[in-house]
Amino acid sequence: MQEKILILDFGSQYTQLIARRVRELNVYCEIHPFNKFTLDESVRGVILSGSPFSVRDEKAPQIDLSAIKGRLPLLGVCYGAQYLSQNFGGEVAPSATREYGRAMLSKVDKENPLIRDLSDTTQVWMSHGDTIVRLPANCKIIASTEDVPVAAFKFEGEQTWGIQFHPEVYHSTEGSRLLKHFVVDICGCEQSWTPDSFIESTVRELRAKVGTDRVLLGLSGGVDSSVAAVLLHKAIGDQLICIFVDTGLLRKNEYEDVMSSYESLGLNVIGVRAGDKFLSDLAGTTDPEKKRKIIGRDFIEVFDSEAMKLTDVKWLAQGTIYPDVIESTSVNGPSATIKSHHNVGGLPEKMTLKIVEPLRLLFKDEVRRVGKQLNIPHEILGRHPFPGPGLGIRILGEVTAEKVRILQEADKIFIDGLKSSGLYDQVWQAGVMLLPVQSVGVMGDERTYENCVALRAVTSTDGMTADWVHLPYDFLAQVSNDIINRVRGINRVVYDISSKPPATIEWE
Repeated sequence: MQEKILILDFGSQYTQLIARRVRELNVYCEIHPFNKFTLDESVRGVILSGSPFSVRDEKAPQIDLSAIKGRLPLLGVCYGAQYLSQNFGGEVAPSATREYGRAMLSKVDKENPLIRDLSDTTQVWMSHGDTIVRLPANCKIIASTEDVPVAAFKFEGEQTWGIQFHPEVYHSTEGSRLLKHFVVDICGCEQSWTPDSFIESTVRELRAKVGTDRVLLGLSGGVDSSVAAVLLHKAIGDQLICIFVDTGLLRKNEYEDVMSSYESLGLNVIGVRAGDKFLSDLAGTTDPEKKRKIIGRDFIEVFDSEAMKLTDVKWLAQGTIYPDVIESTSVNGPSATIKSHHNVGGLPEKMTLKIVEPLRLLFKDEVRRVGKQLNIPHEILGRHPFPGPGLGIRILGEVTAEKVRILQEADKIFIDGLKSSGLYDQVWQAGVMLLPVQSVGVMGDERTYENCVALRAVTSTDGMTADWVHLPYDFLAQVSNDIINRVRGINRVVYDISSKPPATIEWE
């Protein structure tokens, strides 16, 4: 059984970051809501997350720690530390001044195993409006800051600690060392969670679960579905059947390039060209949500039609990754819908297939590391995210075959330019938007009245927030010149310098 650290989530924005830091130590961990978790013999220790609540609030999250505290190593972070203090005999009160931002630890107890080799003064990140003013009687202060007397403490006689700062954030300069002391030295985890170990255990589990059944997987050309496919193929070989649908809204030559890549990986892929259907059904539609729904519906119909031609398929594989799992079971429930999700899914219930999700335990960066270990080419693993509705939501307004052609040409020039200039891997996502705007231009001695496109390039880690990339002016000038000269129908190029929030990455 895989040993693990259990992270109990009280709704903090940093909870996923705690998990990522623990995983970076090659220690497996899971996030569960504070009010919905199970303890078993695989749990080596527990971390209590922060929270947007104050422990003094009437509706503050409450948790029964009787099966954990004093029995397993326990670390409370921020709200978790204040909860430990408030509920076991101490007192938490509003801070005289709200404590947000950088602070310097001092009076560090070098004898304490949690912080034994931290620097005498080390930077940490505070983010709380309350503070611990009195500790339970059996607690000892092990670190302070200039403004926070109780920055870290330990319950005497048990392996229970509380810290009022966030070790998981970048600004806590020795935070990873503190977390390593907890999960490795104190909890005794072996740091055996590696891409190799994940592949080995997952292949074994997939073979046991699937047996001799056939498995169906819808490929998108993206990282997650590609890694899921290769991992499944390693486990069950030709029992895996993949379907790749050309919606007619892919990038230029993408269908041929992706099919070639998959065939070189030995995958059994059925390619379906269905662009005419998608374009026909999108005719006359301008509303972004309606376009998304048409594209999603058509994808399902095409996929379903192909799937029904197959026999003895019992399983549907999906490229679900861990942030999707966390989001669906978070303390606050799934986030409010800003727009329909970029990826299409939700196959008809009549297919009655059982679901298999080989990547559901992995973060995005871990998916790429596993893919690299599986010898998947960099051109697949390094691909930028691409929305499921494809160019259909990068053409603002009605989608037509001519607009798709124009956008494909412009997009190819931009993406190829990023690659040839060594900028592609520095960008998280890039693309071109075809705007429903025409403007006056001059080409030679002729007056033109043609389309405008917007270039978009952002940096991000997970797509939840994103900053626009400061691409070199010379590069932008060259791309603009190439697009206007080589793509008939475009006479103006602009660059989008909006961040997310308040803007979104896609324009629709």
